[in-house]
Amino acid sequence: MTSCTALRRLTTSAFALAAMIPALAHSAPVPVPTSAEAAQALDLAQREIAIRSVRGEANRTADVAALIRDRLIAGGWAPGDVVVTKRGETATLVAKWAGSDPRLKPLVLSGHMDVVEAKRGDWVRDPFGPVIEDGVLYGRGATDMKFDGALMVSAVIDLRAHGYKPRRGIVIAFSGDEETVMATSAALANELKDADMVINADGGGGTFADGTDKPLFWLWDGNEKAYADYRLEVTNPGGHSSEPRHDNAIVQLAQALVEVGAYQFPPEQNELTKAWFERAAQFQADPAKAAAMRAFAANPNDAAPLALVRADPDLVGKTGTTCVATMLSGGHAENALPQRARANINCRIFPGHSREAIMAELKGAIASDVVKITDVTDGSITPPVTPLRADYVAAADKAIHAAWGRDIAILPNQASGGSDSMFYRANGVPAYNASPVFTRRDERMSHGLNERVRLVNIKPALTFYFNLIPDLTK
Repeated sequence: MTSCTALRRLTTSAFALAAMIPALAHSAPVPVPTSAEAAQALDLAQREIAIRSVRGEANRTADVAALIRDRLIAGGWAPGDVVVTKRGETATLVAKWAGSDPRLKPLVLSGHMDVVEAKRGDWVRDPFGPVIEDGVLYGRGATDMKFDGALMVSAVIDLRAHGYKPRRGIVIAFSGDEETVMATSAALANELKDADMVINADGGGGTFADGTDKPLFWLWDGNEKAYADYRLEVTNPGGHSSEPRHDNAIVQLAQALVEVGAYQFPPEQNELTKAWFERAAQFQADPAKAAAMRAFAANPNDAAPLALVRADPDLVGKTGTTCVATMLSGGHAENALPQRARANINCRIFPGHSREAIMAELKGAIASDVVKITDVTDGSITPPVTPLRADYVAAADKAIHAAWGRDIAILPNQASGGSDSMFYRANGVPAYNASPVFTRRDERMSHGLNERVRLVNIKPALTFYFNLIPDLTK
């Protein structure tokens, strides 16, 4: 059976079963988030953002872990049930809430505490000095993912305060280097490989109508592309700059980079990406682009719609493997011919391909014996596809509708980036990335300048977790 056929059957089966499951009911009414609970969640998010948990000197990820640990202990966890583990310059946090039935495998609530670097001089506001203006929270981690993590942790604390008692155990597992080498991500996934399911707040999410806080649609990620880095390198004996030669290392590398920039991998789709293009087209304001999305879903090899879809940075990642130059260095002196020139090519690999196969394809595109290509990927793997479980689909549908209304369209998605979920999937644990936070299209600032999130998200996000967590653990 091909992977596409298998995924199609899994998808069809999961959604069919979900449709047959009656609305999941709690033994007690679902709590309604209070203003005090919303304020506590926001306070935790702001305190986390203020801590510079960035790789390198003075990495304070362990302080984020300590902050979360203290909040959980204050919320009723025994100190021995919340473990912060120092791992090199970073740390992990694992908090366990035992269920009443020890035979059941636990639900893991996943996230990460580290963030990417942010330079104060580049930002309008201090990236590590959280600021609220006009209902918007600014700071590094506002969208990726300290705000999301704070909402998830706060919701679990609130559920405990409301008297909820899970039948299936709950584990909060936060990594400390997801944005870099993902060593702690792999370690946590190995420690928790007996889990029943993972809900990762780092991914998915909703979209507001342009210029408004009106929710349009919500994504959850059931799969993701693999991450890879390849180094291109040209070496040369060099010489005096007054005696130029045609075999200049920088020029030869530049020629290779032009070939990489022009090369396009074959278009691909699977059941998740096909469904996404079909459903997301209705929210595309440009009629031509909407038509191209539908046409791509119908035939990914149709050249004209493919070109239009690939021209959009928001869409190109869903059309197949992509590779792009991200770093460049070369030469050793202003008055000398370069002895070495290097570039990094970052690839996001469509499921079903190995890093070795993509490297071979890049080598063929470059077609130069003088350019050496090496796989320098650190901390990434190629995970299998997560089966679409009917209990997750039903619970997620119910939770997001309770949070944001019955009119929200739900689009299962394949993420173009990577997350901690890949390591759980590699261990055979189903993992779904499902943030309940919505953003405007022009405010998606993860990893970028002036990262921000709208505070209108807080109560709906708590409502989402108040529904989702009990439905998956009772």
